Amino acid sequence: MKLTDAWPPFGLRIEAGPLVLRPITDEVLPELIELALSGIHDPEAMPFAMPWTDASPEVLPTNYVQYQWGVRANWNKEHWNLEFAVEHEGRLVGIQAFFSTNYLVTHTGETGSWLAKEFHGQGIGTAMRQAICALAFDHLDAEEVTSAAYADNPSSNAVSRKVGYRPNGTFRKTRREGEWHPSQEWTLTPQTFVRGTPIIATGVAEFRSFIGLD
Repeated sequence: MKLTDAWPPFGLRIEAGPLVLRPITDEVLPELIELALSGIHDPEAMPFAMPWTDASPEVLPTNYVQYQWGVRANWNKEHWNLEFAVEHEGRLVGIQAFFSTNYLVTHTGETGSWLAKEFHGQGIGTAMRQAICALAFDHLDAEEVTSAAYADNPSSNAVSRKVGYRPNGTFRKTRREGEWHPSQEWTLTPQTFVRGTPIIATGVAEFRSFIGLD
């Protein structure tokens, strides 16, 4: 038996030109931690609802591996989080996620991501989002994909517009302790999706069975 037989998410892989979305195995975690410690955003900013990047360099590595192990341990068909390590031209650049609750009923999931600061402004974030949305619509029977970003996160909101998401209201959302900020909600459908480089997805049949689609 292979590990992918026991855990099909480890068998999923997406290729889109110079971009590769690969499973987050334990082997890639040290490199992801180093990438996160190199900087994701300006220190005074906070793009995440859970301000995990505020953790000290001594604490963040442990927090991050515990989080990733928790993603696997808490996985079930009603609530799951699919995360990929993203490589661009062979270099690790960040994370792209797609997570959902009651997917077999709603056929809806939300995208989330982070990209190391040195790779901002190169179109990589847009290509990552296009790749994960193509997987969702073309291979996982998604009917809608959502996203959200704080109003003071222009880069993420710009990616949503480029990919074809439509604004879907705002609401107050906490981030750092005692602080809230307007969160812009976005919705994408197959009809509005602006595609990027065509994807090659492997391990799809096994993953579909794993989450109960087949």
